[in-house]
Amino acid sequence: MGRDFFTLDDFDLAGTTVLLRVDINSPIDPSTGRILNDARIREHLATVRDLSDTRLAILAHQSRPGRDDFTTLEAHAERMSALLGRPVRYVDSLFGRHAVEAIQGMKPGDALMLENTRFFAEEEALADAKFEKMATAVMVRKLAPLAGYFVLDAFAAAHRAQPSLCGFAEVLPSLAGRVMEREVTMVSRAMESQERPKLAIFGGIKADDSIAVTRHMLANGIVDKVLTTGGVANVFLAAKGIDPGAPTTEFMRKEVDRYDAFVTQAKELLAKFPGRIEVPIDLAVNDRGTRRNVHLSELPSDHQVYDVGLDTIVHYQNEVDLARTIILNGPAGVFELEEFALGTREIFTAVANAGAFKVVGGGHTVAVVEQ
Repeated sequence: MGRDFFTLDDFDLAGTTVLLRVDINSPIDPSTGRILNDARIREHLATVRDLSDTRLAILAHQSRPGRDDFTTLEAHAERMSALLGRPVRYVDSLFGRHAVEAIQGMKPGDALMLENTRFFAEEEALADAKFEKMATAVMVRKLAPLAGYFVLDAFAAAHRAQPSLCGFAEVLPSLAGRVMEREVTMVSRAMESQERPKLAIFGGIKADDSIAVTRHMLANGIVDKVLTTGGVANVFLAAKGIDPGAPTTEFMRKEVDRYDAFVTQAKELLAKFPGRIEVPIDLAVNDRGTRRNVHLSELPSDHQVYDVGLDTIVHYQNEVDLARTIILNGPAGVFELEEFALGTREIFTAVANAGAFKVVGGGHTVAVVEQ
């Protein structure tokens, strides 16, 4: 498979100023500000090390407005510094005078991390605008003249059309970092693979992303079937007219922007691709800290759904055993709690043991694999 993008190996970047966009959006304890899992930060260390002879300005986001973990990137810079064994200076500005002066004052070998890109309204306001329009964002107009290159390494966020991800590529020579290079190569292999059946398993809470990917993959024949778990399954269950109960629905409305619109989209996909999108046949709810299995016929429940049920686990394991290509993204439940980690652990183990070609993605997915 030929490569149709530039990487760090295609340019001599030594001594140049590089803007590096990473995805270090991490689970954070809102009460302490402590990063609970640094997997995403560690993922980008190879790229940062390969840029160690440049003047490096790092761009990233953390969460989104309105969330408890929507905060500065100070802790991220500290953690990256500790992992690298060299300073990554936190700058509490993105494109203001403080940021500009910090970038201009760097020497080769210096690295700094600018402020959370989502602190600034244009990052969201210009989302999904044309790329030329994103190039007019203030952050692009202020920062691009200071740099010689833009490196995109934020694979997990690259599907989002936002100025910090797309705007710089319009005005600077742009290339892929090590994470982006690896992930694009692996996903391309999975998508081009002729080994069938091809199975996708989508879980986690980012239902909006998974619905869009499901539509694309089924419409283009990239996969034969999609299995849903986690928050993604909750949306498709609602689309099938199955009410999980008020606690689960209220949680989903809080976590998924435009929840009703995505339920409608899920309903359309179920109608367009009958039999190719599967939902759990049973679930596990949190009954005052105890795991309780419930069949769909027992819904709605007064307790929130925390995992897929035992029958679903067995059925999904059988589907995994039959597959020749597997794309896995997102946990099946609240895996951080041992009582509700069963679905995630068993499905992930089945994928790991499968003889298929497999691609595993997503920040929480990486955390589970490490566990």
